[in-house]
Amino acid sequence: MMTNDAAIIARRSGAMLVGLLAAILLAPSSGEAGQQYRAKRMKRVRALVLVDLQNDFMPGGALAVTRGNEVVRVANRLMPHFDAVYASKDWHPANHSSFVEQGGPWPVHCVQNTKGAAFHPALKTKWIKTVVYKGTDPAKDAYSAFEGTDLIQQVVRDKVTGLYFMGLATEYCDKATAMDAQNLKLKKQFGFNVHLLTEGCRAVNVNPGDGQRAIEEMRDSGIIIVDNAAALGL
Repeated sequence: MMTNDAAIIARRSGAMLVGLLAAILLAPSSGEAGQQYRAKRMKRVRALVLVDLQNDFMPGGALAVTRGNEVVRVANRLMPHFDAVYASKDWHPANHSSFVEQGGPWPVHCVQNTKGAAFHPALKTKWIKTVVYKGTDPAKDAYSAFEGTDLIQQVVRDKVTGLYFMGLATEYCDKATAMDAQNLKLKKQFGFNVHLLTEGCRAVNVNPGDGQRAIEEMRDSGIIIVDNAAALGL
């Protein structure tokens, strides 16, 4: 016959075993559900990606985006709230194929090691962990910050669970970068969500409404559109 202490220990041991078995049986082991289950137990790591906040895309620059300078203030406000901040730069050789002189659609802009390729002087770059350089191949344009860079490797290495994009310009490099992130997430089953911070984006709008149409396309792809970062506590 068990003593009181022995009976208590036996009951506790049985309860612990039942709980352990239930956790094993209920936890998905593979696939998307398994990934989501594991992600809930991961530390939340939010990363901000600043797309091309360079002088040539600001008012007065070679390829200016109207009110593009306004997003610098947004970036400075948001950066301290993120675990990691990455930034991209257009970084073209002087003979880049996207330039009008080479038969491309754009005026000469963001040429390597020029003032136009530098970050806006008001941008608080001390918060930026890594800068990636795109469009370095003279024969090929690159709108996405993931194209020809190691950005995705850094995101994975930092165990990012939420990617937040902002910058210039909405319907070009912002869209290409965010869509690449979403496609990589789905294809590789990476455990991060993709967000676009619209208050930190400005559009070229060659055709009226281009920027808004790009936002709706991103929304349709599954990207989370955030109109007010303050609602997220940012």
